[in-house]
Amino acid sequence: MSNSSEKRSMVRVMRNLHRDIGFFVVGLTLIYCLSGIILIYRDKGFMQFANSVETTIAQGLSEKDLESALHLRKMKILKQEGDKIVFNYGEYNRLTGHVSYTTQEHPWIIQKFNAIHLSPSASLIHYAGVAYGVMLLFLAISSFFMYKSGSAQARRGVILAVVGVVAAFVLVLC
Repeated sequence: MSNSSEKRSMVRVMRNLHRDIGFFVVGLTLIYCLSGIILIYRDKGFMQFANSVETTIAQGLSEKDLESALHLRKMKILKQEGDKIVFNYGEYNRLTGHVSYTTQEHPWIIQKFNAIHLSPSASLIHYAGVAYGVMLLFLAISSFFMYKSGSAQARRGVILAVVGVVAAFVLVLC
């Protein structure tokens, strides 16, 4: 087999893999895109609903112990009134242990989509994120095999790739 036919064979394999992997990751890409957009606006309450909680926890907790017990992000103690601690989400009664507060949460399915972005390396779902990243890396690299090297389309692709890398650096560094 000649060198040019091996090269054509490699190009064909790369194009076929690019096509098949590209179609495979469409669903994952849609979920990542939509949940990523939702995460960007999480501080604005986008697609969130109020979740009221009333429960009883240990009595007599200090402010610091209360924060540890509730695990609420960005919790701030506002004031103390006798046996009552008022915080930005609600209030806690030291005497009875009764706590009531309201948080903003996404619907269940959106929470699951967001968990893909936020998965720690100790969870099994992180393997899906790594596999997805590897597939996207392959798609980026295999795109250079779509056109004959030296052609106008290949040069344009390289230029666009360089512009994309520069844009990524500008975004990260600004």
